[in-house]
Formats: sequence, structure tokens, C-alpha cells
Amino acid sequence: MAKKTIKETIHAKGMDIAIYTEDFQNEFISLTDIARYKSDEPFIVINNWMRGKDTVEFLGLWEQLHNPNFKPIEFDRFRKEAGYNAFTLSPQKWIENTNAIGIVSKSGRYGGTFAHSDIAFEFASWISAEFKLYIIKDYKRLKSDESSRLSLSWNLNREISKLNYRIHTDAIKENLIPPELKPYQISMTYASEADVLNVALFGITAKQWRDEHPDKNGNIRDYATLNQLLVLANMESYNAILIEQGKPQTERLQLLNKLAIRQLEAIQEINMDTIKKLEG
Repeated sequence: MAKKTIKETIHAKGMDIAIYTEDFQNEFISLTDIARYKSDEPFIVINNWMRGKDTVEFLGLWEQLHNPNFKPIEFDRFRKEAGYNAFTLSPQKWIENTNAIGIVSKSGRYGGTFAHSDIAFEFASWISAEFKLYIIKDYKRLKSDESSRLSLSWNLNREISKLNYRIHTDAIKENLIPPELKPYQISMTYASEADVLNVALFGITAKQWRDEHPDKNGNIRDYATLNQLLVLANMESYNAILIEQGKPQTERLQLLNKLAIRQLEAIQEINMDTIKKLEG
């Protein structure tokens, strides 16, 4: 599994619960940390939760909604066996047999079982409704703090651009405005929608970036500029609309790339106009 960095920590009733993200869209919360609220042997708690028929149904539905590579035949087998005394299911078994992405197992210093926030909150409900409320409360605090930091970063970015606009303009032209897609990129099929956005905005997939930067922690979006992240948010919404319209991936990739170029150039022009007015 690719290396991931702990992003934040939720504090709930004296428990620390780790969170990480790869794409700033999907956050994964430690089921291992949540399970410690109930037992000193968290893996047993997680496995017991996964044995339940309702749990298997929920996990399967989540994967069907979010994972195009999910294996429905294996899921049906688990669903039929779930609830019987002899049935056992671990995160590793679920992942390996169904190609699930909603639950992941990590090794190393920050190891354990992690799950998408949708699934983690469902697990927390099974552990304790009260504990779940404490988790959600601090999770909302983290999201609020993130919004505040983003707002502060935007203001700082504007001030810096006023003082260094010539350097800023050169950097935009040379590094930040993505090039138009090459024919081979347009013809490729990408495994996830996240990589469709990565190629449209950065001209490279997440794996290609990691291969080119083995010395760096995190992922390509951790090193994006604020302007790129702002445009990325618009691209996500636009991509959702294109998907609903039934646009094929190849066409969406080209439309998203054009949107990224147009919006980043527009941001630069807005900054330049503002600077000229202030200088005048």
C-alpha cells in the first residue's frame, strides 16, 4: 500500500483518533482507534462488527456506489454467509476478495484499519451512539479549522502576489497553467476519477508523481498551490455534472483540462488587474 501521512487527529472523550487523506476529498478515519474505546483488542472488535449481516450489506452498498472495480460476486457470497455463527470476516479478507476501497489496512508506525468517514461513522454508531456524537463534534471542529486556514491562506496569497507579481506571473506561465493534453493522455483510461482530475489539472497521475518524487511525503495535491486547489474544487463539481450527463471519460478529461487552463489564467488576470489598480 502506498505511504500515507496522518493528516489530523480527532479528540473524543479522551481518545485520539487518527485521520488521513490522499486527495483532500475522501478522509479515512482509524477504526482501530475507535475500537479501542470498547476494548484493548481492537482487531477483535472490528472483526465482530464485520461479521454482521447489516454491516456486510452496508459495506457492499457503499462500494457499489463509489467503487467501479468492486467485485459483486464475492460480495454476494459474503452477504449470504453473513450472520451465521461460523461466518468470519476481517478487513484484509474483505479487501482482498472484493477489491474494496472503503476500508484499508495500513502497516508501520501509524498502522491499523482505516475506513472512509461514511463507514467510520457507521462503525462508531455500533460501538456507542454517545461516542459517535463526540467524534462528529470534534470532526466538525477540524473541518471548521480547515476552512479558517484556507481563508487565511487566500488572504496571504493575495498580499504576496501584490508584492511579487512579476515572479508570480512567470511561475504561473511556466509551472502552474497545465499544458493541453497530449493525444496519448486523452486516449488512456484512468482507474479513478481522482486521477482524471489530476491529469486534467497537473498533467500527471498520482502514481506518476510519486514515482518522480520518491523523497517527498504525501501526494501530488499536498504540493498544489492554493490557486490550483481552488480550481480543483470547481473541477470536482463540473466533473460530477459531466458524469450525470453521461459524458465518457475521454471527453470529460478534455473538458476538465480546458476548464483548468481557463480558470487558472483568469485568476492570474484578476490578480494582475488588482495589482495595476493598487499601483496606479
